[in-house]
Amino acid sequence: MSHTPHELHDEFPDFAERISTLKQSDAHFARLAERYHDLNRQVHSAETNVAPMEELAEMQLRKERAALKDEIYAYLKAEA
Repeated sequence: MSHTPHELHDEFPDFAERISTLKQSDAHFARLAERYHDLNRQVHSAETNVAPMEELAEMQLRKERAALKDEIYAYLKAEA
């Protein structure tokens, strides 16, 4: 499979080290990051037709991923 866009380290390059640290030391953040990773893979699979789905379902996954990304960013900013 090709490089998956929207990985957390790519989305927040200024926080890459912080993301790695929090994944190891903060259980809540680790769950957020894992959920983001799962959603991102589902969206990528739908976009590349590896696992096609209805357009509305794909759109819902994208909305969930965006909301989670916002939550993660707020968490990173608060922890900085």
